[in-house]
Amino acid sequence: MGYKHEEVKPYDTAGDKREQIEEMFDNIAPEYDKYNYAVSLSIDRIWRRRAIFCLKRHNPKRVLDIATGTGDLAILINKVIKPECITGCDISEGMMAVARRKCMKRGYTNIKFEKEDCTALSYPDNSFDAVTVSFGIRNFQNLEKSLCEMNRVLSPKGHLVILELSTPLKFPMKQLFHIYAKYVMPAVGKLISRDKKAYEYLPESIAAFPQGEVMKGVLEKCGFTNVAVRRFTCGLCTFYMAEK
Repeated sequence: MGYKHEEVKPYDTAGDKREQIEEMFDNIAPEYDKYNYAVSLSIDRIWRRRAIFCLKRHNPKRVLDIATGTGDLAILINKVIKPECITGCDISEGMMAVARRKCMKRGYTNIKFEKEDCTALSYPDNSFDAVTVSFGIRNFQNLEKSLCEMNRVLSPKGHLVILELSTPLKFPMKQLFHIYAKYVMPAVGKLISRDKKAYEYLPESIAAFPQGEVMKGVLEKCGFTNVAVRRFTCGLCTFYMAEK
């Protein structure tokens, strides 16, 4: 089964979604954090912290952060949970270069970053106690294959945590978000970056991604159990937590 977001691409050019996503994030890596904080008003930091405190009670020792980007979630995990080791993986070397500089500045030696394709992870079965994805899963070219890979590398009873932007369901936030996503997000992107297509892609990918109970069903189909779904800030972000 395919999902609508898998067909949404940043550029109107040849090449599959994975290739375009890698190109897009390499292009915008230097200004990504600046843009992200500008459009979210730093609310994303609150969402990350709420998610990580939910994971903390399970005390994972080995954590894999997929679509790690510039490393914000991996760094927060290190601060709050203090696992033995954290592996951040991404397809964009440009984004991970920013993440490595952040960790070097903070003196974090237990966080490493590796280029990986989430549909074919190189890690052995049962390698991690927790797998996390924050604001990146809507960029996956093959959602089910990627989730099955996450399940494979999780240890038995290990936990998956996903944070993803979502579209509010109720008036007036639904209508306000539509205006914000259609006009404000791309406008801020144009001010910060020359790659305007990247910031037009963002709201399109949010709208196309399966949300709530639909996503819960996808997770269960891919082998996860005890799936919990919570909406944050009137539905602007959705938190998923599941167990292998």
